[in-house]
Amino acid sequence: MNIAALVSGGVDSSVVVHQLKEAGYDPTIFYIRIGMEGKDGYIDCPAEEDIEITSYIARKYGCRMEIVSLHDEYWDKVVSYTIESVKRGLTPNPDMMCNKFIKFGCFEDNWGKDFDKIATGHYATTTEIGENIWLSTAKDKHKDQTDFLAQITHLQIQKLMFPIGHLLKSEVRAIATSENLPSAQRKDSQGICFLGKINYNDFIERYLGRSAGKIVELETGKILGKHNGYWFHTIGQRKGLGLSGGPWFVIKKDISRNIIYVSNGYDPETQYNTTVNMQGFNFITADPWGDFEGTKPITFKIRHTPDFTTGRLRKIGDLYRIESDEKIQGVAPGQYGVVYDAQSYLCLGSGMIIDEQV
Repeated sequence: MNIAALVSGGVDSSVVVHQLKEAGYDPTIFYIRIGMEGKDGYIDCPAEEDIEITSYIARKYGCRMEIVSLHDEYWDKVVSYTIESVKRGLTPNPDMMCNKFIKFGCFEDNWGKDFDKIATGHYATTTEIGENIWLSTAKDKHKDQTDFLAQITHLQIQKLMFPIGHLLKSEVRAIATSENLPSAQRKDSQGICFLGKINYNDFIERYLGRSAGKIVELETGKILGKHNGYWFHTIGQRKGLGLSGGPWFVIKKDISRNIIYVSNGYDPETQYNTTVNMQGFNFITADPWGDFEGTKPITFKIRHTPDFTTGRLRKIGDLYRIESDEKIQGVAPGQYGVVYDAQSYLCLGSGMIIDEQV
């Protein structure tokens, strides 16, 4: 089997190469260069160190390695999407878009098409049921990344391999240590890759600037302070508001008037919802229900977390609604509701959260 392994220089993708070699495969290693365009050209993630480690892995295991550039595609598909979403008052999910359009989209179109499988270091698994391959959760529930993969397509999941999905993170580290891999004790990457070492608010300000607006208490209408633009804030945010007498939470945003509405207290009722409305729902492998009346039992996530919430899924025309069995905090339009089966095993798909009432 001809396998392309996407290796970033981190411990997870490094161990992927080891696992593939142990299984008798001879993967071709690909390092994808992506980055953000700045006034001085592209601003990379820490590419030099990553490439050095990836090159070492290739030499150690006798693998062919290729460095490919998807700078322009990343800008068009991920960075521009992020800026536009924030401008519209939404909370974007660039990691999901990167997986869908870059790692398994543009890469497949240009290089992956020549391989039988594409292997990555995601904490996820695949499950074959009948003639279909489904995305399924990882052994390590705290590291599970199926929510970041929930916008991929049926064709993409058929071609993917997740060689560390059946391992705990501690087991991955142990393998890397025993093999003397330079990434063995390397910290996991945090945040959005294209930012590199740039502060997120500095990035947003570079493209959207500042615009003073009011911070208003939702319950009373009292003006509490000022902010520099609604695009610096997201629903459920607690830190960075500069208000005394807190905690304060961002509850809603008035985009047209550039107003941020907040509520006070450690557990204000206004933080919570029990319904999540989604548009453009994407079933990864297949729609297991088709048109149906009433609801279907599910588990779900609305943010990256090890915890699943139980609920029911309702179909309303072209939209889907999650009806949660418990109150959920910080439902942010623009993020994605990720739907799993009732056992929290199969990741069925996802839809973008909207704030419209349906």
